[in-house]
Amino acid sequence: MTKVEVKKLHSISGHKDCVYVLEQGPEENTVFSSAGDGVVAKWNLDDPENGRMIAKVPASVYALCYYAPRNVLIIGQNFDGIHLVDLESKKEVGSIQTGTTAIFDIKVVKDRIIVALGSGEVQVFNLTTLALEHQFKATDKSVRALAIHEELGHLSVAYSDNFIRTYDLSTWKLINEIEAHKLSVFAIRYSPDGRYLLSGSRDAHLKVWDVFGGYALKTSIVAHMFAINHIDYSADSKHFVTCSMDKSIKVWDAETFNLLKVIDKARHAGHGTSINTLLWSKHNNLLVSGSDDRSISIWKITF
Repeated sequence: MTKVEVKKLHSISGHKDCVYVLEQGPEENTVFSSAGDGVVAKWNLDDPENGRMIAKVPASVYALCYYAPRNVLIIGQNFDGIHLVDLESKKEVGSIQTGTTAIFDIKVVKDRIIVALGSGEVQVFNLTTLALEHQFKATDKSVRALAIHEELGHLSVAYSDNFIRTYDLSTWKLINEIEAHKLSVFAIRYSPDGRYLLSGSRDAHLKVWDVFGGYALKTSIVAHMFAINHIDYSADSKHFVTCSMDKSIKVWDAETFNLLKVIDKARHAGHGTSINTLLWSKHNNLLVSGSDDRSISIWKITF
C-alpha cells in the first residue's frame, strides 16, 4: 500500500464563525475562504498569517466561485443573492437577487452562472447581462452541490431528497436521475478524467458512479462515521480527499478507491469539529481544510 505522510504546517484563525468554503485563487498559492461571519478573505499559502479581507456581507456565505476568464469572484450571500467582485479594481461590479433562501453552490461555465438554492431551484444567469436565462426545480428539497462535465455537457446536481439528477448544459433537459443515497447528498465531484462521478452524503457513504456506463453504480463505501461534506482531487489526479462531520479528512487512491490515510485530531492535531470544505492546491501539493471550529488548516501531504 502507498505510504502517506501528513504534516500540519499552519492553523489560521482569521474567521469568527464556521468556515464553509475554500476556493482556488488567481495565483496557484492563493486561496479564498468564506464563513458564517460573512467575511470573504484571501490567503497566501506561503504567508498564511497575513490574510486580506475581500468582502464582508451581512449573512453567512456557503458558496464562492472564482472565474478566471473575467478575474471575478462570485459570492453567494445567503437569503439575499450573489455578488460579483472584480479582483483587479476590488469593487463590486454586479449583484443578483436569488430569493430569500440559502445558496449552497455556484459554478460558472461558458459565461453562465449556475446557482444551487435551498428552495430546490437551480438558477442560470448570463454573466455579462446578469439576466436570468433559465431556472428549473425538481423538488422542494435543497440543491446542495453542483458538478460540471464539460466534455459531455453534463450538469450533475445533488439534492436533499437523496437524488442526483443530471441535466444537459445546452437544453437543461433531464438526462438521468439516481436515488443515490439514503439521506441528503452533500457533495459531488467528477473525476478529472471524467470517468466517474463521486458523491458523498449525510448517510456517510461515498459512492462512485460510472459516467460512460450511464451513471451505473461502480462502488459504495462506508467512508465516514457521519455526513461527508466535501470531496477534492490532487493536482496529479492520483488521489482524492473527503471530509466529514466526524472531524476527519480521509485520503483515497483515485484508481482503486482504497483508503490510504486518516487525518484527525488525535493523530495529527486536526480539527475539533465538523470539517466542511477542502482544497487540494497545486502549490506544493498543500491540502487546505476549513471547519466549524472557525479555523483553516494547511497540510503537507507526501506520498
